Amino acid sequence: MVMRFYNTLGRKLEEFKPIKDKEVGMYTCGPTVYYYPHIGNLRAYVFADTLKRALTYNGFKVKHVMNITDVGHLTSDADTGEDKMEAAKKRERKSAWEIAKFYENAFLEDLNHLNLIKPDVLPRATEHIREQIDLVKEIEKNGFAYQTEDGIYFDTSKIPDYGKLALLKIEDLKAGARIEMVEGKRNPTDFALWKFSPKNEKRDMEWEFDLEKDGEKIKIMGFPGWHIECSAMSMKYLGKTFDIHTGGVDHIPIHHTNEIAQSEAAKGVGPAHFWMHNEFLIMKDGKMSKSKGEIVTLQDLMKKGYDPMDYKYLLLASHYRKQLSFTFEALDNAKNTMQRLRNIVLEIKSEDTSKVNEEYKKKFLEAINDDLGTPEALAVMWEMLRDSNLTNEEKYSTLLDFDKVLGLRLKEIKEEKVEVPDEVMKLVNEREDARANKDWAKADELRGKIKEFGYQLNDTADGVKISKE
Repeated sequence: MVMRFYNTLGRKLEEFKPIKDKEVGMYTCGPTVYYYPHIGNLRAYVFADTLKRALTYNGFKVKHVMNITDVGHLTSDADTGEDKMEAAKKRERKSAWEIAKFYENAFLEDLNHLNLIKPDVLPRATEHIREQIDLVKEIEKNGFAYQTEDGIYFDTSKIPDYGKLALLKIEDLKAGARIEMVEGKRNPTDFALWKFSPKNEKRDMEWEFDLEKDGEKIKIMGFPGWHIECSAMSMKYLGKTFDIHTGGVDHIPIHHTNEIAQSEAAKGVGPAHFWMHNEFLIMKDGKMSKSKGEIVTLQDLMKKGYDPMDYKYLLLASHYRKQLSFTFEALDNAKNTMQRLRNIVLEIKSEDTSKVNEEYKKKFLEAINDDLGTPEALAVMWEMLRDSNLTNEEKYSTLLDFDKVLGLRLKEIKEEKVEVPDEVMKLVNEREDARANKDWAKADELRGKIKEFGYQLNDTADGVKISKE
């Protein structure tokens, strides 16, 4: 079955055809590990994981690479300000290396909570300095770079169609309009490939760079720019051209635009055939911002009693290319839906998982393969579960098959022993008597009272099931 994805490079839906038959090379821009990821950040990784699962579901073998940015990401897109790792070091009074390790582990823990498949390769920027230096020198040798007092910069004027990914109109970009100009930069869109360490300042993370200056060869300490790491590591693990590059829409105008420029300057070709981007998760007053301290983490949600799968369901219920407004009301709805789904799983659970319904599988595939249509795929799932013509074995088998893409941990759902207080059991028994007498109004009233105690009822063929909300 044909898969179609929206390609940001070209702004249209395109049929997906991998470079190598049945093999897919996929690169995801990973986290800058200077603080906890917020739930808006995590949307990008749920999207990438769902895409990878969908490709695998369609029979492709996926090699997934996701970088860990532990150096070089400055606080300003203008190549000014502090390295975010150095800023975190001062904030927490730990070494930059300790900061990086701590927040990398926090990030990986969140991926595990969300049941995201670990990438095949998780390269750290600090472990690929040699590759980045070599790439900078290659770009420099090809005539696309120049030196300033504070670093080596990419000359974007040498790329005729620079900014094509973001549809930038370069002629409209005056110095200072988009970014603050660093002294010595030739064009407002030029960016740092390598930054020299500030004089009289010892950084935790800095490396020697062989530099030719005023006809002399010298060694100068410095660190890579943010963009060069992704180009260097994607080339190392996936080759100079691969199939799919993913990330958030915020990466389009600068980071991904610059990745393309670097690759074209060094190798003569762009890095990826497909560029796929997820939209923002936004709060009431705009997108979450670590710099403003206005964030919600997955740990925050878990402390409030939400399961990570509740949040994941909320994301899957919206298309990845649509902005999603986060509210706790919306999350409560997702939580209630997940609880209904868990109750259904307990009701239909079967030892036989071989009876996948091919008709519904085809519908599910059609939804997923149309630009990763997870909202439509969930609608197919609920349609299938409500189909009275299917046996429980068929429903359960088909549901587990769908979960290969959804990743909601449905196979792991087990009946939990719930300790029910006597006062709640009394209400449950009264409700059963009301139902036996067909007094539905009283039964509904009693269900409401039970809910006030924090318990939920699910009426099944085997009797009423009681669960904690």
